[in-house]
Amino acid sequence: MTALKTPEKKSRRQELRQNIFIDLYARALLFYDEYRRLAQGLGVALLVLLLAIPGYIYYHQQQTEAANQKLGQILPVYEQGNYQQALDGQGERAGLLTIADDYGGTEAGNLATFYAANALYQQEEYDRALTYFQRFEKGQDFIGASAYAAQAAIQENKGAFQRAGELYEQAASQYENELTAPRYLLSAGQAYEEAGDYEAALAAYERIQADYPDSEKASTAEQYQARAEVRQANASSS
Repeated sequence: MTALKTPEKKSRRQELRQNIFIDLYARALLFYDEYRRLAQGLGVALLVLLLAIPGYIYYHQQQTEAANQKLGQILPVYEQGNYQQALDGQGERAGLLTIADDYGGTEAGNLATFYAANALYQQEEYDRALTYFQRFEKGQDFIGASAYAAQAAIQENKGAFQRAGELYEQAASQYENELTAPRYLLSAGQAYEEAGDYEAALAAYERIQADYPDSEKASTAEQYQARAEVRQANASSS
C-alpha cells in the first residue's frame, strides 16, 4: 500500500508546481501585452506630436504675418482719432475688434486688443473697454501699466474706489518709472480715500515719498498724506 501512495503524492506536487508555472506564465503574457500596447500608444502620441510641431510653427508664422499686415493697415485710422472706424474696419481693412478676436495669440493681435480697448474707452463704452483691457496680455512696460491704469479709471467711474486703488497700485508696480509710477500711486491714494481706506491711502502716499523723492508728485503726496491723516482721525473719533 505504501509503495502505491508515494508516486501519487509526487504526482500532485508536480501538478501543483505546473499549475503555478502556468499561472505565472499567463500573467507575464498579459503584462507584456498591456505594456506593449502602452508603449505603442506612447510611440504613436509622440510621433503625432513631432509631426504637429512644424505645422503649428508654420501656422503661427502665417497668423503673425497676417496680424502684422492688418494692424498696420488700420492703425493710421486709429491714430487720426477715428475710433469707431478703427474698431469696425474701413473698406477692405479689418477693424481692431476683428484683429483682436481672430489673432489674439499673436503679438500684433494682442496689441490690437489694447488699441481696441482704448478706442472703446474713448467712445465711452466702458464695459466693453474693460473686457478688452482685461484680455490684453500686459508686459512689464509702459503699455502694460497704462492698461491697468485704464481699468482703474473705469472702476472709478463705476464707483468701485477700492478696486480702482488696487489697479492703480498694480499699474505703478507694472512699470516702475519715475514719471508714471508716482502719478499712479497718487491716483491710488485718492481712490483709497474715496473708499474710506485711509491706511491704504497713507501707504500709497508714503511710497511715493520713499521710492520717488525727486518726483514732482512727492510734494503733492506729502500734502495728501496730511489730509488723509486728518480724515482718518476724524473717522476714528466719529
